[in-house]
Amino acid sequence: MRRRAFITVLGGAAAWPLAGHAQQAERVRRVGVLMGFPENDPFTQRIVTTFAQALGRLGWVEGKNIRIDYRFAAGDPTLYKTYGAELVGLSPDAILASPAPAVAALREQTHTIPIVFVFVPDPVGLGFVQSLARPGGNITGFSSYDAPILGKWLQLLKEVAPSVTRVAVIFNPDTAFSPLPKTAIEAAAPSVGVTVTLAPVHDDSAIEEAIAAQAREPGGCLISLPDSFNETHRDVIIAAAARHRLPDIGTPQFPRAGGLMSYWFDPVELFAPAASYIDRILKGANPAELPVQQPTKYSLIINLKTAKALGLTVPPAMVDLADEVIE
Repeated sequence: MRRRAFITVLGGAAAWPLAGHAQQAERVRRVGVLMGFPENDPFTQRIVTTFAQALGRLGWVEGKNIRIDYRFAAGDPTLYKTYGAELVGLSPDAILASPAPAVAALREQTHTIPIVFVFVPDPVGLGFVQSLARPGGNITGFSSYDAPILGKWLQLLKEVAPSVTRVAVIFNPDTAFSPLPKTAIEAAAPSVGVTVTLAPVHDDSAIEEAIAAQAREPGGCLISLPDSFNETHRDVIIAAAARHRLPDIGTPQFPRAGGLMSYWFDPVELFAPAASYIDRILKGANPAELPVQQPTKYSLIINLKTAKALGLTVPPAMVDLADEVIE
């Protein structure tokens, strides 16, 4: 009787540490996030919230089974490299990166840590992946657009402002280093009847000078290429365009902040599926076999208040087609 009781107690005692070990088996996973946008920008905060909520729906809870280390480069080429090295030094299980300069900075630091990108044009041309269907390395993610979309931007500007004959393309060569967007615009320009001027800028004063130069002759308009520098300096670009009375087109944040229009996808929405790729990688998926995905939905946004200030009349048919009208 005593022996049986002793064995029972012993068995129970032996089981306790085993049960405790089972409860501790799920280690806290670590994910790095390298963002090219300013930390306090509402756009960035939407991204962070969307990403965290998507991970939460997949069972990953900050402080419970996952730790997320954020870095925000705010369009600064130097900070991309600094923060990329910091994140790799933390030995995370995976890294989320956006946009292209963030991926490039991380690729210099690691060829083994899985990287999921968002908001990257032409990932094959940039050498991030071998192909869209089979990336083939430690990098995969969500591409930002097809080249023909930027030709559509020119058409839309011409429809709203028929007198437009010249377009200046605002970009920072250090952050918008893919040639695809500029090439696509230049290829589409003759069919729309406009000439293209590339306007590389590196700071606020250069933005002011480029836009002032574009306004010296009639028929000018602006394209703000989608990149972290332009997003960071969005208010400067919009204010200068308004002051010089130049129609402009950019990402959705531009018309919402006072620019004229946008025809683009909502980049924030891509961070939910990006979270699903992080989830799959944390559960053992190989990024080399996760196909790069591209946007499938584009939205037209028009700011009628800005159009009125510029003396432009937006065709009613275009207003009817718009997904979002700001009045």
